[in-house]
Amino acid sequence: MVFMERGERHAKVCNRIAVCDGLEVKNFSRILRRLTTSFATLVALLASTSTMAIDYESQVKPLLKQRCSSCHGAFKQESGLRLDAAKLIPSAIHEELLDRLTTLDSTRRMPPEGEPLSEDQIKTVSAWIKQGAPGPEHESVLSSPSEHWAFQPLRMVRTPESDHANPIDAFVFGELPASASASPTALMRRVYLEMLGMPPTLRQQEQFNSRSWNDTLDQVLSNPDYGQRWARHWLDVVRYADTNGYERDAEKPFVWRYRDYVIDAFNDDKPFDRFVMEQVAGDELTDATLESHVATGFLRLGHWDDEPADPLTDRFDQLDDIVNTTSQAFLGLTLGCARCHDHKFEPLTQQDYYGLVDVFAPLERPREGRKELTVKIDGVEVYSWHEPNTTVPATHILVRGSPLRPAKPVAPAVPAILVSKQPEFPTAGKTTTRRRLGLAQWLVQHPLTARVIVNRIWQYHFGIGLVETSNDFGLSGSPPRHQKLLDWLAYWFVHDANWSIKKLHRLILTSQAWQAAKGPETLVQYRRLEVEAIRDSMLAVSGALNSECAGPPMRPSIPLAAVEANTDRASVWAPSSLDQASRRSIYAFIKRGLVIPMFETLDLADTVSSCSQRQITTVAPQALTLFNGEFTQQQAIYFADRLRREAGNDHGSQVRLAWQLALCRLPTVAEERSSIQFLSQETLEQLCRVIFNLNEFVYSE
Repeated sequence: MVFMERGERHAKVCNRIAVCDGLEVKNFSRILRRLTTSFATLVALLASTSTMAIDYESQVKPLLKQRCSSCHGAFKQESGLRLDAAKLIPSAIHEELLDRLTTLDSTRRMPPEGEPLSEDQIKTVSAWIKQGAPGPEHESVLSSPSEHWAFQPLRMVRTPESDHANPIDAFVFGELPASASASPTALMRRVYLEMLGMPPTLRQQEQFNSRSWNDTLDQVLSNPDYGQRWARHWLDVVRYADTNGYERDAEKPFVWRYRDYVIDAFNDDKPFDRFVMEQVAGDELTDATLESHVATGFLRLGHWDDEPADPLTDRFDQLDDIVNTTSQAFLGLTLGCARCHDHKFEPLTQQDYYGLVDVFAPLERPREGRKELTVKIDGVEVYSWHEPNTTVPATHILVRGSPLRPAKPVAPAVPAILVSKQPEFPTAGKTTTRRRLGLAQWLVQHPLTARVIVNRIWQYHFGIGLVETSNDFGLSGSPPRHQKLLDWLAYWFVHDANWSIKKLHRLILTSQAWQAAKGPETLVQYRRLEVEAIRDSMLAVSGALNSECAGPPMRPSIPLAAVEANTDRASVWAPSSLDQASRRSIYAFIKRGLVIPMFETLDLADTVSSCSQRQITTVAPQALTLFNGEFTQQQAIYFADRLRREAGNDHGSQVRLAWQLALCRLPTVAEERSSIQFLSQETLEQLCRVIFNLNEFVYSE
């Protein structure tokens, strides 16, 4: 067998090494035994692959993409070899490919960096090759990275012929009938939780039954709770927190004005192109306002070390944070990976990275020593950067990302792969360089910006984006599940909806694709509600919710155990009053060094870098938090008091009201009977705790 012959070759190599190095015979024998054992195992492993059925798309292509395409892909082909598509791998190298994957010779092993392929991965590739290395007949192959689908201009896509009135349904279902719709009650609860982050009140439930679906959407989209719900999604993307992180984790002064700006932007349906312009260059706009100055707080939201060991490196770390977040949030590109060297998986170079660094280089953080300062705009204190002058030192490419090793200078620029010609950056104004204005104007004209935000909105409605990697639209990102639909939506969003997110919501919410009953055969994915929606729903149902909007954050109480476990107890805040602590969760104080335990346990977004989608974990502390946590117990008391107040002392009436408030439906006969029986032995407060822990309560349906 070829692998036994390979084993003999390795034994000869070891023999030569033993002679040259004067190794003792017993040591060489031990090495040889290990080699013999490993190759015997490998031979047995590979022999077992002859009967394996391998799917190229799901098993082989992702592996080749992950471990091979950085050196053998569309924009880099070591030894003239491409491994990013089955049709590009000549059969003549199949044996050589396996040899390179399994060899113990580190000078020949592939991939040369990182861990070798696992036994299971080698087994998969071997079985695929034994089956003839089949691939799809019409597998897409890029001749150049510039041909990547996400980099192409937005063009009108023809809607498929269909009887479906909504274009989304025409793309999704074609000429087939739509999936069965969810029940009216399920749709009601879904739309309120998804759009407002809380279940509908009894009055809203009554109105739903007498209103058309469009009237319901009018009511939901005009509700101030909409902005508070959807702003939180954007705050995840832009790494929002109220403190700086690091050792002292000082509070960012007046940063909450940015949070309120985002809430207002969603409620006012600010066109998304204007939303982008204000956050990147709100101070440089010709019609700049206090609001647009506040918007530039986006650039300063990152974590910050107020006394770094190396100030020069820290300066570039701050610029890196801005470049990384800007490229991911608006373009869906991981440009930050090109700080030290050209990107290994994307057609993004150090030149591209430092060209964008130069756009932001004029910014300086207002401060006095460790203390951060604000910028005064009209006696109002705004948390933003400023440009102290319009003449700035040149920016250089840094060798290996080190500020001590500057190389050639760069000028303001955008990634070359995205343009045929660099955009014209405006000349400096009286108070700023206006470089960010040039970038902002380019961003809202590039097709990636529309594609990325449309995909984000789709993700929050369906649980998964049309592009699953919503912060990565590059060559390494997931391909779109329905590219024509995504391109149609992006074009429609810009040209027909005029960048209106509310119009995009309405289009999605009126589709049969969204209204379908949830299940494995539909687009709508089951996902647990975010911690903010769970907490806010408890407050709403219990009747304790304080609907006060805007302003400084409230500080919920921290359990004593969490306080005692904190390394800096002096930084633990005094809790707000019970009334203030009952405001919506978006107004909670987010301290990077001490996240509210309930929020952390239930998967709050990472606040250090852009979070495209929250993790949904299932761990024991979550059950303990939701059932035994101080907040749940307090809300259960309020909920029980409300039930007694509004339903009287009759257990049946209390149970029926509880189900309507929490689950938007009446209990079944069995549920009502078992609940009344439960109340014969336990308190109403305990039943309320049980309701808060039902899957039906923490899922939209």
